[in-house]
Amino acid sequence: MGKPTGFMEIERQERGYAPVEKRVKSYDEFYVPLGDEDVSAQGARCMDCGIPFCHNGCPVNNIIPEWNDLVYHGDWQQALDVLHSTNNFPEFTGRVCPAPCEAACTLNITDEPVTIKTIECAIVDKGWEEGWIQPKVPPHGTGKQVAVVGSGPAGMACAQQLARAGHRVIVFEKNAKIGGLLRYGIPDFKMNKGLLDRRMAQMQAEGVEFRPNSHVGDNVNAMNLLMNFDAIALTGGSEDPRDLPVPGRDLAGIDFAMRFLTQQNRRVSGELILDSQDITATDKHVVVIGGGDTGADCVGTSNRQGAASITQMEIMPKPPEAENKALSWPDWPLKLRTSTSHDEGCQREWAVATKSFEGKDGQVTALNCIRLEWGAEGMKEIAGSEFQIKADLVFLAMGFVNPIHEGMLNSFGVEYDPRGNVLADTDSYATTMDKVFAAGDMRRGQSLVVWAIREGRQCARSIDQFLMGETNLPR
Repeated sequence: MGKPTGFMEIERQERGYAPVEKRVKSYDEFYVPLGDEDVSAQGARCMDCGIPFCHNGCPVNNIIPEWNDLVYHGDWQQALDVLHSTNNFPEFTGRVCPAPCEAACTLNITDEPVTIKTIECAIVDKGWEEGWIQPKVPPHGTGKQVAVVGSGPAGMACAQQLARAGHRVIVFEKNAKIGGLLRYGIPDFKMNKGLLDRRMAQMQAEGVEFRPNSHVGDNVNAMNLLMNFDAIALTGGSEDPRDLPVPGRDLAGIDFAMRFLTQQNRRVSGELILDSQDITATDKHVVVIGGGDTGADCVGTSNRQGAASITQMEIMPKPPEAENKALSWPDWPLKLRTSTSHDEGCQREWAVATKSFEGKDGQVTALNCIRLEWGAEGMKEIAGSEFQIKADLVFLAMGFVNPIHEGMLNSFGVEYDPRGNVLADTDSYATTMDKVFAAGDMRRGQSLVVWAIREGRQCARSIDQFLMGETNLPR
């Protein structure tokens, strides 16, 4: 695929970013895209490797070599069709997916993988610019009605596929706007919310009805859905955050990361913040506990709010700068990852545990910490390594345990797996309740946007099969 000798002649080139001093002054996206000729040249680097491991690396099984080749030859519209054949929303994944496809690229053996994510994003952005992306209205309806509960990437993908199969689809969303974690969790500087609005308009033209402010299990009766719909897809998130039950946890100024991120996204969109407390990092010493993407998003948001200092702590040891290819490739490797938010300013601490919080007048003032040593038997505290970190604001970004059971899930009476997720397999996506299906984080646990899209698509196929006895939807 591409130019047979392209990978030897053309250097890897990524899209760029606006300078730090400029981008931290706003919540706008700061990507600097490559020009068409540069993107085509990057497509030319895709080698005819025989076995495209990138297919397996990508959860939605994007047909990557084919659209790389089409971009190289200038056939952008055909490249878009191939891209959309496996991925409903490549403008989302092209911005926020960590690109496991690039880790699996054969050229990653020499640390120079094809810039798959950059090419993907360029294809779909060009498709919107050129007006190639239009609603796909089904020629006839089936008379079946499906409720999709949750409007994140899994719900949106599931709804769009079902609508294109001719079903009447109604999406129920508890928040005021559609998009789930894409709308309220991922900062605007990583993904502009106009991208969601644009896809919503396309889906509405295809027949999807969106009902925001509709909290199933609260102001929408779950049993009414069972009576009035032919099938139900549960596609909500894994929203029960992992807590840190140490002394001082009840002090003011200690909050879950998602509450902080959601508030800022609401500010940017002009929504009313319903929380009793307005959380801002301006002029405060911020500590983020948790070294993943959510923690990094807290870092980037705190920098934009003008924090006095930011420290991000991780209980695990610092990963190696580079992976051992012989042991890891083509799988996703464990290695040090530095995000754009880290580049904007942040002190990072590794192998550190929080023993307790200290405070004054009910407000957190510091963390009492200890350094850890990791070995074959796990972690142990290093005697005499205790230290303290000043903190006015602490964000807990240690992941999520499972979906919230109270309310909707318990009302439906679905069973849970040992981790507390909704019990359903990846063949039928059917729960233990008749005509109720589950996909995305609610089924698999906290995961990536690209996995949510995959599960939403596959769940739609299973529902179509359930309703019609056959299906033409792709898996």
